[in-house]
Amino acid sequence: MAIRDIDRVKCNDCGRCYLICPMDVFGKVGRRVYLSNPEDCMPCYLCEIDCPVDAITIDAERGRPIPLPY
Repeated sequence: MAIRDIDRVKCNDCGRCYLICPMDVFGKVGRRVYLSNPEDCMPCYLCEIDCPVDAITIDAERGRPIPLPY
């Protein structure tokens, strides 16, 4: 699993991770966002980058470094 953690103290359930994830790793019940398919994470880092409150942490051991623009 590449997503190590969703910090519930920081998370405001805005749903941006749910909307941006191309692999449907996140699920949603009402406003509450949760990890529904963490094993499907590729990781692309989109959720971590787009999270407005930095509540998502990608596991550095499984993930690739964020590519820098040329």
